[in-house]
Amino acid sequence: MAIENTAGSGSTGKPEKEKTDWIGEIKSIGLLLLAVLTFHSLVAKPFYIPSVSMMPGLLVGDRLIVSKYAYGWSWVSPTFHILPRLEGRLFGSLPERGDVVILTPKEQSSDYIKRVIGLPGDTIELRGGQIFLNGIGVRQDVQPDLLIPIDANSPCGPNEFPGARSEDASGNPVCRLPIVRETLPNGVSYDIIDLGPQYTDDVAPVEIPEHEVYLLGDNRDLSADSRVASPLGLGGTIPWENIGGRAEFITFSLDGTTTFNPLSWLGSFRGGRAGTSLRPGKAVAAAK
Repeated sequence: MAIENTAGSGSTGKPEKEKTDWIGEIKSIGLLLLAVLTFHSLVAKPFYIPSVSMMPGLLVGDRLIVSKYAYGWSWVSPTFHILPRLEGRLFGSLPERGDVVILTPKEQSSDYIKRVIGLPGDTIELRGGQIFLNGIGVRQDVQPDLLIPIDANSPCGPNEFPGARSEDASGNPVCRLPIVRETLPNGVSYDIIDLGPQYTDDVAPVEIPEHEVYLLGDNRDLSADSRVASPLGLGGTIPWENIGGRAEFITFSLDGTTTFNPLSWLGSFRGGRAGTSLRPGKAVAAAK
């Protein structure tokens, strides 16, 4: 009987290690990134609040979700603004008065967040800080001062809120802010901050063109909105195709104390803000 000689064949009896398919791995990662970007561009994306312009409803450090389909899609819809600035929207619809929206100014590529106040065909004017839509003053009701806890993301600095630092009943440092509740003609109601007379309190009548909107920040005296000339502000009305989506709700909020140490993350979450809806409520009856 012949016996096969395996000596010196180099076989160790161990299975040969399978080689990594790097091209396949790169394709898989690329498809995953494409799926994420597509979702962010067409359905919803996260947004971070970097400024005080939408206080008291939105604080620096808030993270929120923006729906991208609420008004249809336009050149500004993709996560990265790589498309030319084309007019019009696909399956487009106008926002409602009071909607909080993400938009790209006419001469910039950064994203702003503001509240829609005026719609096409409206004539908007401001007198002494009060909005007048089509000659009728928007209702304003003074509310009790709002006490916002002071933290790293809400320091209540003297340049923004002079003289506003105070303490609550427990002795904790807070920012005491004067609040006015505005109610638009469609019944939408929300709170604004009014710090007193400012140069932006008076705006001559503006007739809003077709397919454009007029936007204001809720922190009325610290907002670079349609009242403020570009490049700092929006420089007037904004084309509807420059609106990238509607703010829906807050996912979570951070007080600014996070570090590279993961142990610091839990302690930096602000309580009571997750899940807060950003869709404005409507009064029982519209303002007269």
